[in-house]
Amino acid sequence: MITRTAEYALRAMVYLADQGGPATTAEIANKTQVPVGYLSKVMQLLSKSDLVHSQRGLHGGFVLVDSPDEVSVLSVVTAVEPIQRFHECPLGLHGKLLCPLHKRLDEAAQAVEECFGETTIAELNDVPRSRKPLCSFPLEAKK
Repeated sequence: MITRTAEYALRAMVYLADQGGPATTAEIANKTQVPVGYLSKVMQLLSKSDLVHSQRGLHGGFVLVDSPDEVSVLSVVTAVEPIQRFHECPLGLHGKLLCPLHKRLDEAAQAVEECFGETTIAELNDVPRSRKPLCSFPLEAKK
């Protein structure tokens, strides 16, 4: 449904929303179980899209630019890897029109975009700590 990159971006955003303060790439990677090298690239994309801001220094790290209730899941996904939409049949079967297959695929993508557009990071985070989505801490629980 969404790419691994988009999922990793969502994990990072949910984690940052939960923290309320700066978090380093290493900390986010550890807590969200995302490879640190991969996460660095994801955080750069989120920064370029003005979803996060990086602060240098002793107490530096990444913070959300906007309140979690103002950031949609769609804006996060679009920042790193937009949902594929079809504007014409890639097989060229119907010229500028969509063939039945690509029409249904585009309708599904549109429904996903609408759902993600209506869902905020705050909503993903609005659960008891033990059920936080995308930010469980199974490695710590095993210790």
